[in-house]
Parts: sequence; C-alpha cells; structure tokens
Amino acid sequence: MRSSSPYRSGARSPVEPIALVLLALLAGPGQAAAQTSAAACSGCHAPTMEGAVPNLAGRPAQDIVAAMAAFRSGEREATVMDRIAKGYSDEEIRAIADWYAQSGAKP
Repeated sequence: MRSSSPYRSGARSPVEPIALVLLALLAGPGQAAAQTSAAACSGCHAPTMEGAVPNLAGRPAQDIVAAMAAFRSGEREATVMDRIAKGYSDEEIRAIADWYAQSGAKP
C-alpha cells in the first residue's frame, strides 16, 4: 500500500527550512544572518549526508573560507559550488564559516 505522504523516505519536509530560519531569528541579528545563510547550505551539507558532500559542522572557519574562495575563483572544480560561492560576499562567507566552525560536532 502506498503512503499518502508526498515525501519519499528520508526526504526533507518543507517545514524544516522554515524552522531553521525561525530559530536563526531567535538567536540575534548577526547570528541570525549567519544561521539563515547556513540553513541554505544544510540542504546538501547536512550532518547526515554521506559521500562527496562533506558535513561542515565543526570544520575550521579558515578552511571553509579558503574553499569558498577557491570555488569562486575557479581554482577548485565544482558542479554547483562555483556558482553558489559567487552569490556570497566575503563578509557573508566569513559569517557562515564562523557559524559552522562553532556549531558543534566535528566532521
């Protein structure tokens, strides 16, 4: 018998990103911006993801900043990260990197 849910097993509900944004807003203005931006990253860089897409939680901020700079410049090959990196300012990248570095579990 088929499930009535439109989501496949393991697929994210559209409510999850909304919850992340609401939590970010409760954290304060600077923190909220970083968390909101990082929420966009969590679609692919979730702690439960395995394989070629790394978990970013607990990674050193300077490593994330360097990777984003390499994607943006074309020095590091990518399927989509080169385009995504170009959409963030240096300040936004630093805030996202700092948030992930302080976000707990080590990769």
